[in-house]
Amino acid sequence: MSIFHLAFNVTDLDETRRFYGDLLGCAEGRSTQTWVDFDFFGHQISCHLGTPFADAPTGLVGDHKVPMPHFGVVLQHADWRALADRLEEAGADFVLSPQTRFAGQPGEQSTMFFRDPSGNPIEIKGLADMNGAFAT
Repeated sequence: MSIFHLAFNVTDLDETRRFYGDLLGCAEGRSTQTWVDFDFFGHQISCHLGTPFADAPTGLVGDHKVPMPHFGVVLQHADWRALADRLEEAGADFVLSPQTRFAGQPGEQSTMFFRDPSGNPIEIKGLADMNGAFAT
């Protein structure tokens, strides 16, 4: 099994812990006074104090422009729905609210875009069949 690792900058570690740990439910790993690791749905993210990366709404997916670059994860649909409900209940400010796209086509997926407290864009996808992640 391989685990993906992504290191990126955040502006406040306490806010980052509340967001990734408390809201998204990611277990905290190692940390120092300048960074903290999380188990991001089975993958390792490392949040370091610094200036977050720049992004722009240049990714055209369907009829929507989404922030590029962004990162995220693909979840089983039931897990995606539970997370979407938790974010909606918390009053998350969505870039793209939870929805299904490509309905009835190969690659049908539920998706949502939002930002962490430092402004880093995140996409979470949900699939009924994980084999559909690479469907053409």
